[in-house]
Amino acid sequence: MDNLDYGIIGNCRSAALVSKNGSIDWCCLPEFDSPSVFASLLDEKIGGSFGFTVDDTYKINQAYDAETAILITKFTSGEDCFEIHDFMPRYYKDDDTYFSPPELIRYIKLISGAPKFKIVYDPKLEYAQGETKSFIKKDFIASLTHDIKFDTVFLYTSFDKEKVLSGEEIELKENAFFLLAYNEKIFLPTVERVFLDLERTRIYWMDWSLKTPTYSKFDKEIKRSALTLKLLSYDKSGAVLAAATTSLPETIGEVRNWDYRFCWIRDASMVIKVVSELGHKNIAKRYLQFIIDLIPDKDEKLQIMYGINKEKKLTEETLEHLSGYKGSKPVRIGNAAYEQVQNDIYGILMDVIHELISQYSIDIQNGEELWGITKGIVWIVEKHWQEPDKGIWEFRSEDRHFTFSKVLCWTAIDRAIKVAEMLNKQHKIEKWKPLEEKIRKDIMENAWNEEKQAFTQSYGSKHMDASVLLMESYGFIDAKDPKFVSTVLAVEKDLCNDGLMYRYKNEDDFGEPSSSFTICTFWFINSLFKIGQEEKALKHFEQLLSYSNHLGLFSEDIDFKTKRLLGNFPQAYSHLALIECAINFSKKGAEENVLESMRD
Repeated sequence: MDNLDYGIIGNCRSAALVSKNGSIDWCCLPEFDSPSVFASLLDEKIGGSFGFTVDDTYKINQAYDAETAILITKFTSGEDCFEIHDFMPRYYKDDDTYFSPPELIRYIKLISGAPKFKIVYDPKLEYAQGETKSFIKKDFIASLTHDIKFDTVFLYTSFDKEKVLSGEEIELKENAFFLLAYNEKIFLPTVERVFLDLERTRIYWMDWSLKTPTYSKFDKEIKRSALTLKLLSYDKSGAVLAAATTSLPETIGEVRNWDYRFCWIRDASMVIKVVSELGHKNIAKRYLQFIIDLIPDKDEKLQIMYGINKEKKLTEETLEHLSGYKGSKPVRIGNAAYEQVQNDIYGILMDVIHELISQYSIDIQNGEELWGITKGIVWIVEKHWQEPDKGIWEFRSEDRHFTFSKVLCWTAIDRAIKVAEMLNKQHKIEKWKPLEEKIRKDIMENAWNEEKQAFTQSYGSKHMDASVLLMESYGFIDAKDPKFVSTVLAVEKDLCNDGLMYRYKNEDDFGEPSSSFTICTFWFINSLFKIGQEEKALKHFEQLLSYSNHLGLFSEDIDFKTKRLLGNFPQAYSHLALIECAINFSKKGAEENVLESMRD
């Protein structure tokens, strides 16, 4: 079965996807949202790739070096065996800053015998618009384009450059390397230097993983998901990307193809809350600074998403020359959703601000700015909570009173009150409490559907929506409340299909969705767990984990019938929800162990 059988490598500046056969089919340099250097993922004929061709006798296996973001692809044919260690350098420098250049390294390790292979080196700069030409220079292979815009990359290698470029067979006699750099190197790379970069990068990632607690259940899955979330964070600004790719379709051959290489306030805040709970403070502090830098004037509404370098305008374009993933056009860059109004983002942002202030105490840097942001959020919510919006799923049609948006408006005020309590701002507490009650009353009266015995997608609607499952997670309703229990059961009845969840089933701007939105299945599993159906939740969770790719990675969607991964990849949303689920099961296990030991 065709699947998204890729691993992600990166250094919190950019990322690349490496196929299970060791081909780099997606890579943007110098940054995540830069035009692609390799994009055969989006057009197998003209997109460009960087791989190895071996004869049919070779078996190929791929796995991450444990607790790192270094991907190892192993080629074996009888006695002949070699490994490719793919990574983007990232490690501490003496001055406590990071070395994370716009570079990709392929360290080729001879294991045994005399393996033979050919190199496919076919960069196609600027999303393969125009022609890319490669030239052999004394120290490197330079590839450049100037048809649309001038751009260039440099490939350094210990192999014969002529053989690399012509695709002649190479016999591996000793360890070797490729270093693809966006900038020309001042010091020439050598095998020894590249190996040192590999070891330093390995130590960096192992140190980072060591900070993640060890869990009694699903520890491996939690750690791989945490590393994946870290790889989707952008150091320079503190932004967190929704995914590393653009235009991987939600359904093959359809048009729900979007660019996810941006920072959605909702997705990023959810990621930061989970990652900070795992003990990773730096990523949380950087994100808070990103938010502080972005927050507009006090009466201006926050956008739902921004560019990773804080860009506000994300004009959507179509790249007509690319055929799309498995022929699924269009390929889009930019994202018009930045202009949408989604009222839930204030509650999600306020939730993470409250979480971080709770964790890191109020003497955290920028405390006063965060209190200013809190007051600003309350002001905006008070002014706008009664207005309809586009909702969490970014419906591009008319605005509605979405239940999830209303619950998150309540969350914004609830968390603002909690922050005010921490800061002893009594006058604000008294002022905000009636607003919190007013929003709660409005939701209870208008979101509940008596016929369905459930909270539905929007006021007056009979349609179910997976996002209402988060009412409990955000503290709006207790898990044992009969109204929440019956909502979970109604969501299961209407939206669950062979253990996988629809977001919703009513037609949107593009018809009825035909693939499952992975995060919704994790939400459903969490809700089953919370209402006491723990065995059923665990069964669903283990089944869902089995649909990951060979490296334990998830994209945005899963096809209901074939169970193949679809949508942008790897998806931050899916991995943060995986962590939340896994921790619940693990905590339950830990509590049971304590009770068992007390009985003994």
